[in-house]
Amino acid sequence: MVGQRVVVRRVLRGDTGPSGGPAMTDVLGVCTAWGDGRAVVRADAGNEISIAIADIVSGKPVPPRPSVRDRVPASEAQTRALALWSDLALTPLGAWTLRSSASSTARRANSVLAMTAPAVPEALAAVVAHYRGLGKRPIAAVLPGTTEESLFLAAGWVPESEDAPTLFQVASVAHTRRSLRTVPGVDVSIEDDGDLALARVGDRAWGTAAYSRDWVGLRSVEVAQAHRRQGLGIAVVAALLGWGAERGASTAYLQVLGENGPALALYGRLGFRTHHAYRYLAEPGRHQNPHL
Repeated sequence: MVGQRVVVRRVLRGDTGPSGGPAMTDVLGVCTAWGDGRAVVRADAGNEISIAIADIVSGKPVPPRPSVRDRVPASEAQTRALALWSDLALTPLGAWTLRSSASSTARRANSVLAMTAPAVPEALAAVVAHYRGLGKRPIAAVLPGTTEESLFLAAGWVPESEDAPTLFQVASVAHTRRSLRTVPGVDVSIEDDGDLALARVGDRAWGTAAYSRDWVGLRSVEVAQAHRRQGLGIAVVAALLGWGAERGASTAYLQVLGENGPALALYGRLGFRTHHAYRYLAEPGRHQNPHL
């Protein structure tokens, strides 16, 4: 039991419960000690509670407490990722966000982020008008199985491409940095402009990171074809996470297509796991080239 997260019911000596019998209370936390007649539980609030074993009525293990990053809603995680583009123009539409970029064709930078209310026809019409006014095809990023997705589908919208859903993955910065192996002889340079950074290994490998509210995000980590399988991508990731850690980032995130098995295997070894999956829908018409 020591080391496990548990819930323990104990008697409160000297107190009377509603039925006239002994009062009882539950303690939820991690059991840190058991012996010499006492159990110690570190409660979720951080304080340690010492309990006489004789006062314990029942106890059982419970699942580990979800990490803070896992409790962040998908819509908030996506909002933090807006920092990945310096020229992103954002227009609020209720709780939705209309995104557009003059420098990037990525869908993440040129679509409406529609992962919470309002799921009403008026909002959909506003999305269409906005992107048509910019000369762009209206595209929506939605969570599968939601009211928002149903709204677009009912209006005749279709999958923007034949891609699998995109996976938004998160990891502990500290854990991932420990998992990254050192690549000897690789010199990674970093140029930053406030909370946006570009890491390069000459013209062989490069990647971008953004810092926002103690999260650091990665995008466009690439290695030139002739220089792959030399650990250069790992070196770029390590440098960018180090840059984020210096700014206080505790959570790292990235986004990858669900069909990209090799990338998912690599990120899994580094401690990344899927926070949520989402998909792109678009007005019927010619499909654009898929971009994350």
